[in-house]
Amino acid sequence: MNKTVVCLASAAVLLAACSRPAPPEEPVRAVKVMTVGTSAYASQHEYAGEVRARVESRLGFRIGGKLIKRQAELGQHVQAGQVLAQLDPQDYRLAADAARAQVAAAATSRNLAGADFKRYQALKEQNFISGAELERREATLKSAQAQLDQAQSQLAVQGNQAQYAVLSADVSGVVTAVEAEPGQVVAAGAPVVRIAADGVRDVVFSVPEDRLAAIQVGAPASLRVWSQTAGLTGRVREVAASSDPVTRTYAVKVAVDATQPAPLLGATVYVTLPNAGAQAAPVIKLPTTALRQEGQATAVWVLEPASMTLRSQVIEVATADGNEVVVAAGLQPGMQVVSAGVHVLSAGQKVALYQPNRAVAQQGRAQLAPDSIAVPPPKLQTPPAAAPIAAPSSAASGAK
Repeated sequence: MNKTVVCLASAAVLLAACSRPAPPEEPVRAVKVMTVGTSAYASQHEYAGEVRARVESRLGFRIGGKLIKRQAELGQHVQAGQVLAQLDPQDYRLAADAARAQVAAAATSRNLAGADFKRYQALKEQNFISGAELERREATLKSAQAQLDQAQSQLAVQGNQAQYAVLSADVSGVVTAVEAEPGQVVAAGAPVVRIAADGVRDVVFSVPEDRLAAIQVGAPASLRVWSQTAGLTGRVREVAASSDPVTRTYAVKVAVDATQPAPLLGATVYVTLPNAGAQAAPVIKLPTTALRQEGQATAVWVLEPASMTLRSQVIEVATADGNEVVVAAGLQPGMQVVSAGVHVLSAGQKVALYQPNRAVAQQGRAQLAPDSIAVPPPKLQTPPAAAPIAAPSSAASGAK
């Protein structure tokens, strides 16, 4: 009987040892929550623009020819009248010489016709010729004079053509583009150099069609230069009447206040424009970290304070405002929403509120710093020396 009981007890112990242990309870996750409330929504939009000169000219030759020299360089500041580029003027000089020879021939013909007219006029006074013959000589003189005038005008045109072989700057400014190189044959009017005139600067950016009605000419604008910390101010100077055929957006130009330092050409500037007539309305905002995708809808985790569990709540997003979104429907003020780590949570999960670690302030007086003077170590006490063994006395020796 005892052996049977021992065997049963051993089997029970072995079965208990082979069974799987109970799974450990999942730890309660701490979450960050925020209480839903309303805040003012200022209807403002920010656009990225580029700094440009108000006057930017593409300069080219009035005539065509081979470019033999270009003095202007990209980024160079030039003065009005400074030579930028030159064409080969040889053909135009030859044309000017030919026009000059035509002027000389026309002048000779005019002088000969004038001498004939004077001679026939004297003969008419003596009644040696008829009046009709004198009129023919007068007409010949007028024709020769007209040919001389035509040749002189042609010479002036050819002279200008030779001068047009030199391209000079019309205004003082900065060379922003070079579109032709020496050795290239350029046509008349083809841009060779682009110059941004000195003066007022504009910030140019594009806006979509649905926001065009909110931008009015003369409206104030806040400018933030990417490479600077100080902000600038300006006003809307021009709004395009038609959209760009490729992007279907409208160009807007904001004039930078002339009393402020002008930003560099081509610099990136962020323009903030308030909506005309818009008022700040109370809306519910959530950080983008609180949002998650649930199928085709956008949802958030709502905390149930009574049971400290989570439930999913589908919301409707109206628009974005920086790093926050404006909620149109789905939430009510006073609800508690998880604001971070939403992708590792599940419905019905029990959670706890996250408590940030705070350094405990030391109370009482601060501890004094140790003195900088070294304290000598305490002296060790020397143990007493052992008493010397007394030598045997003489009396004892004698008694021995």
